[in-house]
Amino acid sequence: MAISKSGEAEWSFLSLQARLHRNDLDDSHGLHIWCFLTSVNSIRASWFWVYGFTKQQSGKWKYMLRFCVFSLLLFKAAFADELKVAVAANFAEPMQVLAPQFEKETGHKIIAAFGSTGKFYTQIENGAPFEVFLAADAKHPQLLEAGNLAVPGTRFTYATGKIVLWSPKAGFVDAEAKVLLGSAFQFIAIANPDVAPYGRAAKEFLTARKLWDTLSGKITMGQDISQTYQFVSTGNAELGFVALSQVSGPGKTISGSYFIVPQNLYKPLEQQAIQVKKTKAGEDFLQFLKKPAIRGIIRGYGYGIP
Repeated sequence: MAISKSGEAEWSFLSLQARLHRNDLDDSHGLHIWCFLTSVNSIRASWFWVYGFTKQQSGKWKYMLRFCVFSLLLFKAAFADELKVAVAANFAEPMQVLAPQFEKETGHKIIAAFGSTGKFYTQIENGAPFEVFLAADAKHPQLLEAGNLAVPGTRFTYATGKIVLWSPKAGFVDAEAKVLLGSAFQFIAIANPDVAPYGRAAKEFLTARKLWDTLSGKITMGQDISQTYQFVSTGNAELGFVALSQVSGPGKTISGSYFIVPQNLYKPLEQQAIQVKKTKAGEDFLQFLKKPAIRGIIRGYGYGIP
């Protein structure tokens, strides 16, 4: 998730190549500098430079350069893996903060996909190449473990989610959610309860309040909690049930108006993580999530911490 600096790397290699062509550096010195640059820049940029430089070198230098790149590729594979993580949409904001910190600490690079827990589960069942799954519930990681589709013993709860009825309009949602009983709104957004745990929680609350059938004609469903938030934030729905983490955060005051849904009115949103494929990067990331400092960051987004 870190910003790619491949453009800077290519500029460095082009500059070095130009100096070598001007004979500002001897071949041996140039090779040493090239090896240093490849250690701090992307492998793609390394190949970019090698392609241009080796065309004008003897066979000996071609093999040496190619061997150097090959060695770096092996080093990267062993110590700085790319980690593919399926992340429940509600956890997008914290992940944007945690991923760069993890990358800085370990050298691993996170490639994150955000979406609904149910859809990720189906994708993993069908062979999607995720290594870690951060779900919005406990059910789907449990199913993966029971079906031998994940690494046994790696499942744990990393957060407990909370839902909030929210509107960007100040004073629109009252402290008891009585707005749901009136006619002040045309549309209310929730995530699809069939695939999104936060949508399931919203449905449970509305059902407990005997409002699910009453409001069915006004409900607009998002495919996940992220799209649901977009419906409300853009005004396509006047209000909606979103994750508390989407409207709050460390040092952030909730804008608009809101009602935090009592947690006794829906089944706990126990969010579990599990390692889908056994890799060093995956193991490191799960241990990273268990650190007290990281748990503190997660708590700052309104989550409960077990």
